[in-house]
Amino acid sequence: MQKHNLVHIVDDEEAVRLATAFLLEAGGLTVRLWKSGSAFLDAAPRAEPGCVLLDVRMAQVDGLTVQQRLVELQLNFPIIMFTGHGDIASAVRAMRAGAVSFLEKPAERETLLEAVAEGLRRLDDGNSSDSRAQHARRLIAKLSEREREVLGGLTRGLPNKYIAYDLDISPRTVEIHRANLMSKLGVRSLSDALKIAFAAEFGKQAFVTRAT
Repeated sequence: MQKHNLVHIVDDEEAVRLATAFLLEAGGLTVRLWKSGSAFLDAAPRAEPGCVLLDVRMAQVDGLTVQQRLVELQLNFPIIMFTGHGDIASAVRAMRAGAVSFLEKPAERETLLEAVAEGLRRLDDGNSSDSRAQHARRLIAKLSEREREVLGGLTRGLPNKYIAYDLDISPRTVEIHRANLMSKLGVRSLSDALKIAFAAEFGKQAFVTRAT
């Protein structure tokens, strides 16, 4: 099986592109640099397969739009969203569309390398989605009913205080349930929790249940 080793860095700030490339190349990875979302989209149909480190906020074509276009073009590039202005709504949208992870700048070196490694593993094993979904569903099954309700709120992009209002509990109680569910899922970040939820199609189920 071919092992992929390429990372496409799409960011309109040259200093960020170069600094990130240095970190990745020091980790033994090959890097291609793109100065805009439109430049990468123009080349994407012919580009060598690799993981994409994609800045969210760029002039003209932002990262979320680039991600949407890649999905529409059916181009299987594992995407890591990278931003200096992270927010829950952007994270939810990116993860729901299949992003590997959502990192805030500046990301710690090990965190960045771990996310890229996961993206490259997805390229190496294109048939792994079923096993990921099964594993995600097993993790979700460990949660209590209240923890699943809190996770459902997170998949809808709601901050803690709105989840608390919906569930008629205090924001502090939401924080406790959120910490507990993340511990049970074995994750340290919101993006990793969302990744598991969407892999299990939990976000879709939670939204439908809430709407009925």
